[in-house]
This record gives sequence, structure tokens and C-alpha cells, in this order.
Amino acid sequence: MAMQFYASPEQVMRDRSEYARKGISRGRSVVVFSYEGGVLFVAENPSNALHKVSEIYDRIAFAAVGKYNEFENLRVAGVRLADMRGYSYDRRDVTARGLANAYAQTLGAIFTEQSKPYEVEICVAQVGASAEEDELYRLTYDGSVGDEPGYVAMGGQSEAIATVLRKGHRTELGLADAIALAVSALASVGGENGQPRTLTAPQLEVAVLERTRPGRAFRRIVGARLDELVTSAGTTPAEDATEAPPATEPTPPAAGGES
Repeated sequence: MAMQFYASPEQVMRDRSEYARKGISRGRSVVVFSYEGGVLFVAENPSNALHKVSEIYDRIAFAAVGKYNEFENLRVAGVRLADMRGYSYDRRDVTARGLANAYAQTLGAIFTEQSKPYEVEICVAQVGASAEEDELYRLTYDGSVGDEPGYVAMGGQSEAIATVLRKGHRTELGLADAIALAVSALASVGGENGQPRTLTAPQLEVAVLERTRPGRAFRRIVGARLDELVTSAGTTPAEDATEAPPATEPTPPAAGGES
């Protein structure tokens, strides 16, 4: 009788975590953060059909990185749960916190009970009446959930992207400046020899949850408007500040001085 290979539970969990992290790190990044007008979502995504950012409910949206078929299943399940809860009780009972808890339970069960974990990382965001009331929840492959302080970066090299966001993020940013910061953060990694890249509008997926929009707050930014905003983001305020000052006229030597 052949003996079965034994692995400790700790080793199994470590192997699953490493497998999921490697899959997520290969994905293109997404950033989500609060700005003056609401919550901004910017994903590096050249596909026009396969969205990384989507609406969940009236004032709630979803962003994800990793395997598309897996996070699309989660998105559809979240939409169904939100619709059922809003229909059965009240639309105000549908919250990002409740959806994040449901996602955490689902991802945790998949991670512990199935042989293959989901290779996904997701963010559930809800826009509030002010930036202080915005809610951003980040969920990882094992069901861990965190309440993020104003900004989230997910996907490959997310730590380096988060560093750029941390330095430049302010809730007072307008839409143009917020997109400039997001593009700068995404472009700061992945270039040759560690140099920043140049990202264009066709490479990006951009959406917002608008703070003052009644009813459904989710809106995609596409077409000419996206081209205009991304083009204007080519020169950020930080880069403007580093430009060389204008040359000044030399001071003529005093009379009787050296020639």
C-alpha cells in the first residue's frame, strides 16, 4: 500500500498564500482613493470589454486585480446580494461594510476549504457626503479585510505605488489633479531600469463615485474627456515645482573691482 505524502497545515497554508500572491503580483495595478468630488478608481487595463472597476449599488463600487473569471464571480455575487438586501429591507441597508464582510467570509472559506485559493485582491468603496465619510475596504485572497485610510493600491508592486500615493494624496484634490496623481503612481513602476513609464488614455480604465450625484453615483470617464484629463496629467504639480528657475541677469562688477 502506497503511503500518502504528508504536509503540515501550516505548510499547506503557506503554499496557498505564496501561490495566490504570485498570481496577484502578475496583474496590472489598480488605485482607489478619495478626492474632493468623491472616490476615484484608476486601473491599468487596455481592454475595453473586461472591466476591473464596476458598479455594485447606488453609491458603492468594486475594483479588483488578479484572475478575471474569479473576481468577476465575486462581483456578480456582490451585485445579487446588494439587490436582494435592498429589495428585502431598504436601499440604505446596503453598505460597503456589509458587502466587505460577505466577501471576507467567501474568500476565507475558499482559501481554507478548497485546494486552490482565489488569485484576487479586491476593494469595495462607498462614497459619503464628505471625504471623511468615504469607506474603502481592501480584501485579500485569504479573506483578510482592512479599512483603508483614504487610498488603496493593489496588484503588482503595490507598495511602491502606495508610497507615491502617500506622498501626494489629499482629499482636497480636484478631479484633474487626482487623475494626475493616480497616473503618476501607476507609471512610477514597471519602466526599464526602474524609470517611470508613460501611460496613455487607451491603457487606463477610469471611473468615479460622484459625491453630489443623486441616485446612482457611479460614472465611467471615457472618450474625449478621458483623453483630455490624462493628457493634462502628463505634467504633475510636483514636476512643475522642480523646473529650473528663470535665468537672472548677472550683477555688474562694482567700479574699481577686478576685470
